[in-house]
Amino acid sequence: MIHAGLSMPAPASPAKQTCSRRICLAGDAGGTKTILALFETEGNDVKCLKKEQFSSADYQTFTGLLTSFLTDAERRQITVACIGASGVIANGSCETTNLPWVLSSNEISEQVNTENVWLLNDLEATAWGVLNLPEHNFVELNPNAEQQQGNIAVIAAGTGLGEAIIAWNGAAYHVIASEGGHAAFAPTDEREIALLSYLLEKYQGHISCERLISGEGLVNIYQFLKHASYAQANPETERRMTERDSAAVIGEAGVIGSDALSVESLKLFCSLYGAEAGNLALKCLPYGGVYLAGGIAAKILPMLQQEEFMRSFLAKGRCRAALDKISVKVCTNPEIALLGALHYAKVAKLVL
Repeated sequence: MIHAGLSMPAPASPAKQTCSRRICLAGDAGGTKTILALFETEGNDVKCLKKEQFSSADYQTFTGLLTSFLTDAERRQITVACIGASGVIANGSCETTNLPWVLSSNEISEQVNTENVWLLNDLEATAWGVLNLPEHNFVELNPNAEQQQGNIAVIAAGTGLGEAIIAWNGAAYHVIASEGGHAAFAPTDEREIALLSYLLEKYQGHISCERLISGEGLVNIYQFLKHASYAQANPETERRMTERDSAAVIGEAGVIGSDALSVESLKLFCSLYGAEAGNLALKCLPYGGVYLAGGIAAKILPMLQQEEFMRSFLAKGRCRAALDKISVKVCTNPEIALLGALHYAKVAKLVL
């Protein structure tokens, strides 16, 4: 756990809490899956009363999913709700990037019968999780890392690519949401230039980092290398890709080394992931560390621990020395955003 003061905006309309026992609805609404949980807090004790994971695509709206999760009795007990969602939060609402959902704090407030409703960008929620999770939830990638205090960078590849900055002011941390994953992809060698040209045939106008560093991105890389005849596709891998999530199949085959095309796809993915993590690091000089979260990093940890990721992370020319000692860690807890949403509510003193 990172021990420091925590800075955050004051609640827009704080409600005075008088009882010691509180019920918090926390959520992580992602493009692939949504996790919702009810937590009971009393003093410093936190108890999970109920937790459920949903396939996001099975629901036309978030409120419909929330209705499936909550009973009438549970709605009446909720003191505060804090939901991390994959999209830009503006004026109390969020139009999710990879789903046809619009989350509204007002609608959720009516549904759960409390004015204390917070919507966070999913990487904002993840960043609050980084600040609260114990050290055993993280695996170091940089053998030269030195423990320092300062800004922190968070980058997470999953259904999409999210980025956030945790700014350190010398006494407290302040989480800054961003949509950095949608910044333009910048190739660094001839193969990556060919990859960009390949993607320009598929996507018109703008090739973001998310088109490469995400589940969809891993599939794009695989298809590019297949198109470029790097290696012959493995028939068994191709068959499994028709039955399951293609990115998961490629990732698994790449980690165990069952076919050359998947292995090379995952190596290139790790290289691009490292390059973008390094780009983010240059923009905020995160001497407090770079943290990889999201649904992919922990699953491909053996590949991230090979040379491709850190080599690309450090390949910043004259600024290599500025990054050489920065800690780069992978989060192995898949519920970091959910726990971050809970932590945000706790720090806001709405449930403690």
